[in-house]
Amino acid sequence: MNNGKGNNKRGASSGKGKTGFGPKKPSGTGKPTFKKDEKKTGFPKPKPSFDKPKGPKTPKKPSNPDEIRLNKYIANSGVCSRRDADIYIQSGNVKVNNEVVTEMGYKVMPGDVVNFDGTVITPEKKEYILLNKPKGFTTSREEDMNSNNVLDLVRNATRAKLQAVGRMDKTTTGLLLFTNDTDMVRKFTTPNQRSSKVYQISLDKNLKFEDLERIASGLTIDNHRVFVEEVSYIEDQPKSEVGLKMKTSNVKVVRSIFEHLDYNVLKVDRVVFAGLTKKNLPRGNWRFLTEQEIINLRNI
Repeated sequence: MNNGKGNNKRGASSGKGKTGFGPKKPSGTGKPTFKKDEKKTGFPKPKPSFDKPKGPKTPKKPSNPDEIRLNKYIANSGVCSRRDADIYIQSGNVKVNNEVVTEMGYKVMPGDVVNFDGTVITPEKKEYILLNKPKGFTTSREEDMNSNNVLDLVRNATRAKLQAVGRMDKTTTGLLLFTNDTDMVRKFTTPNQRSSKVYQISLDKNLKFEDLERIASGLTIDNHRVFVEEVSYIEDQPKSEVGLKMKTSNVKVVRSIFEHLDYNVLKVDRVVFAGLTKKNLPRGNWRFLTEQEIINLRNI
């Protein structure tokens, strides 16, 4: 009978009273045993610490609240992100007061001149606002002192100092771009710009087909040659409604084309500006441009 006892796998000794369990007596012929040295723990002994002499602490230099990190300064100017600004700084493409700065964490003081990749920048973030201009507002105070200025329509949009890109009289309607980016303003108001604008013009009478062809082939107005990209009648509208595509943002040039041919211009509506349209932008409303739209404008 087993009686619940386990088998001794090592085998039991045939000697009386020996069970194979319990402590074995040390054998004189066995391997020597070593007693553990309690003093040796295996851990390095702690080194004695010496108190450093306490001297006067160096006072911290007070931070100037007007200081701003260089990468943030660049990012606030709108030219790129902080991360990209760090890359430009490390590459030696940023100067402060005409000295190349590659130090990360460099701080700019008020009055410092920062040159980013060859262009002087300002920390003001660039803003771009598109307005669908209504009648009765002008871009110039000098034109009509009694007329409202277009800046009144976007004044609460931002604290940035905006200016209109191009000029519009109070009777002209349609897309008008505002920005504090002087490079962008210059880009879209120079005579050799490459961006297209589309205008819808209402005349006091039908436009003769031969006059339409004359406009298409180019006119000489005040000793200046004026070229258009496209001109056509507007589909399903009277022949007095004309569509005109050209690069100028100066509405006066648009009006002069038809006035040169003895037509009175009743209305000019800019429906496309450098790829921007009036979609979902009712008359009198404005919106900020998307990042992609800003990129597209810069790449024109």
